[in-house]
Amino acid sequence: MPPTINAINPSQGPTTGGTTVTLTGTGMAGATAVRFASSNATSFTLVSDTQITAVSPARAAGAVAVVVVHPTGNSNSVTFTYVVAQVPVVTGVAPSNGPTSGGTSVTLTGTGFTGATTVTFAGVPAPSFVVNSANQITAVTPAGSAGAAVVTVTTPGGTSAPNAFFFYAAPPVLNAVAPAQGPTAGGVVVTLTGTNLLNAITVRFGSTNAISFTVVSATQITATAPPATGSSPITVITPGGTSNPVAFAYVAPPSLTARVPSSGPTSGGTVVTLIGTNLASASAVTFGGTAASFTVASDTQITAVAPAGPAGPVTVTVTTVGGTSPGLTYTRVAGPGI
Repeated sequence: MPPTINAINPSQGPTTGGTTVTLTGTGMAGATAVRFASSNATSFTLVSDTQITAVSPARAAGAVAVVVVHPTGNSNSVTFTYVVAQVPVVTGVAPSNGPTSGGTSVTLTGTGFTGATTVTFAGVPAPSFVVNSANQITAVTPAGSAGAAVVTVTTPGGTSAPNAFFFYAAPPVLNAVAPAQGPTAGGVVVTLTGTNLLNAITVRFGSTNAISFTVVSATQITATAPPATGSSPITVITPGGTSNPVAFAYVAPPSLTARVPSSGPTSGGTVVTLIGTNLASASAVTFGGTAASFTVASDTQITAVAPAGPAGPVTVTVTTVGGTSPGLTYTRVAGPGI
């Protein structure tokens, strides 16, 4: 009894041939050939009594009858349509950049993608790709070298012209941050130096994005710290990936709880011990707005020399990386008259 073909998939392919089709039906065991019109398939494989795969030979455009040749007689025919293969054209690559390590999922747009057999980036085949339609392919980038990589698509109609590009970005590297501390209220502007910083997408302090940032050059970024506490390593994210972290610490604002003594002569020179918290990074001590010389003894104690000034109360403050403390009163006392 001759074999029967119930379906052919796919049902069309290019005039250049090379399309692998699957024929399903019955009674196919023992088949001796598969014919596309008067031409034998380039090759065929008997998968089972109900399935054969065959590779289409080259033929002119148009519909042809496909039959299975069998010692018991030829099968019924199914239609396969030859179409003129179109040379693919790539018109868009999105996103157009990514890390040199590869792994970026990109969407290629263009024409003539049907039957695509290869997608390459600078000649290196994509590790995987999916033909979504004649006008769209989704591909995963292979690893590559920093710079522009030509993207091509190959189909039975040929290979696209080298007119589309994907830009590999080297990973960013941070070398330093200045200053490396700031107040818990945020707002300090830091300068980050390193390499491969162009096209930065995000600057992060810990897991929090910077309030704002400016890419000055490939080696420098300025960023405004958000509010936070404790240690918050800074990283930069670019199309090339995420940088190494550089240390940044938030400093709590200082406070003063006592000053000993609380008064002194108008001539100044009194050594005053200031007691409080978060005093270690002190950069200034003032008496009524006048700077005093001082020594940081610990995070809780500073000794300062009261400057001269008119009699009366003045406010003593300490300024640190964390900000300026609330004030305590120090009173200058006039000496006895003669």
